[in-house]
Amino acid sequence: MKVELNLTTPPDQCSYLPDRESQTEFDMVSEMSAMEYQERLLAGWRHFGRHVFRPVCSECKECKSLRIPVRQFKPNRSQKRNQKMNREQVQLVITKPFLSDDVIELHDRFHLDRAYKRGWDFKEPNDRFNYTMGFLDNPFEIEQWNYFLEGKLVGVGYVDALECGLSAIYFFHDTDFSKLGLGIWNVLRLIQECKKRKLPHLYLGYYVKGCQSLEYKASFHPTEVLTAPGNWENFAG
Repeated sequence: MKVELNLTTPPDQCSYLPDRESQTEFDMVSEMSAMEYQERLLAGWRHFGRHVFRPVCSECKECKSLRIPVRQFKPNRSQKRNQKMNREQVQLVITKPFLSDDVIELHDRFHLDRAYKRGWDFKEPNDRFNYTMGFLDNPFEIEQWNYFLEGKLVGVGYVDALECGLSAIYFFHDTDFSKLGLGIWNVLRLIQECKKRKLPHLYLGYYVKGCQSLEYKASFHPTEVLTAPGNWENFAG
């Protein structure tokens, strides 16, 4: 691993819980293997492109790393309905990361919708440079999961394929098809793919109680929470 820059942001308003302050430690890496990142992941770090980060808030510990032990997973009634609804009509194509007009348009429409409905900060549509830095320029190979409905691109996810499991980096979708529950369907497909590849876990990233955009992660059972580097315990939600 080659770290070009390490910094910790000054205290600022938290983007998950606006009534709190947050701080984040960042490493900018020019070189990092999948195995080296796996060690970071199991200690509570995440990455976007070459930015590897973790929360280091002094007065709040609500960012919790979650994973699903896929062999023990049992879908609830709502998730079974989601499976039945999407299994035949939504097609998944897994590729290497790429950027197209359809992908950037879907990304922008999703984030504009979230900015309007949930107050997300999104001011630069069609920002291909930052998109490339965040999703396409990675120190090791990742996967792009492309979801299609009747030939139309309706969802895009980015996934780390590691020895310890699949790790969901990010997912965005067409909000015109919100009734399909594509975010839930993406997680269900990730669980299915973990089983197919004989991988033990699906890593969901951070869960924050009280954050509408992240609370859905607690609906999958059983789920485990990272309590110390390398130590996972059952998570009650």
